Amino acid sequence: ALAPRCGWVFHGLEQRVAVPAVVSPASARPYAAAAKAAKKDAKRSRQEKVKDKPAPRRRPLMAKPVDDVYLTWLYRRPSYELEQAVGMLKNFQKLDFTYPKQFVYINVFLDMALQKKKKVDPFSSNVTLPHRFTDEVNKVLVFTENEQEAEIAREHGAAIVGGVELIKWILEDEIQADFYVAVPAIIPKLIPLRNKLKRKYPSTRRNSLGSDIPKMLQFFRECHEYAVEDEDIIKTRIARLDMPTEHIIANLKTIIHDICTFKPSNYDPIVRRLVIRSATSEGLLLNLDGILPQVEKVEEKEEKHEVDEDQQKPVQGSVST
Repeated sequence: ALAPRCGWVFHGLEQRVAVPAVVSPASARPYAAAAKAAKKDAKRSRQEKVKDKPAPRRRPLMAKPVDDVYLTWLYRRPSYELEQAVGMLKNFQKLDFTYPKQFVYINVFLDMALQKKKKVDPFSSNVTLPHRFTDEVNKVLVFTENEQEAEIAREHGAAIVGGVELIKWILEDEIQADFYVAVPAIIPKLIPLRNKLKRKYPSTRRNSLGSDIPKMLQFFRECHEYAVEDEDIIKTRIARLDMPTEHIIANLKTIIHDICTFKPSNYDPIVRRLVIRSATSEGLLLNLDGILPQVEKVEEKEEKHEVDEDQQKPVQGSVST
């Protein structure tokens, strides 16, 4: 292709043919490496400038809007007293013409931090509410091999009663229940179910292992269960909107007080924020004053009182001498 068709040979053609056909990018563009290095240096300098640049000062949020229409992100989220918030939920239902017997829910945001890097493990719990809001009854399975105990369990509403023959059916998901209770005599034979049932495995700590079958059945058939989700949130229903306000408040406080037992009182309260809502309404942030248990404050007052007494005793002794 380089030589003319006529067979002519140009001077220096041999040298040009000997030149390699593949040319490296560096030799073709000798400035490419330098440009690439300069680009990296420029990028690094921009990143350093961004790091050195002080963070933009956020405008402090205002406390309360003046007008009826406003930008919500410019103001702090308002918090309400518990009784006031329940009254607002009832008014929302009337204004929106929604179902009057809808459920009332709470979202509890938790502070799980303990000493150093330790945290409270996610937990679940069962609690008896002072005012039932549903006719649903939990399905309870009773483990016992005693015929008299089995008869007592059936009389008090147990959904399923049996012994070790139930293990196979539970492992194969042929039998399922909301709660599992057992008598102490059979618990060594139930070890194969430990990994299957996990938190629902009968234990004295959860009051699901004992000899008082009627008492256990009464509790677990009517109890309310809640659990921690996403490591630090509890979402659960607590009542129906048509219930009296005092009944809704009593149910809410019962659950909150039970949640507070999972963190030692010498740390910050486990409940960080509390939001209440109905099935069709917006969430209302609650003021925690008067909702959290006052055990810590009482203990602090007692400790201060003891310290004051200890300080006064030597003074009184010196005066008497």
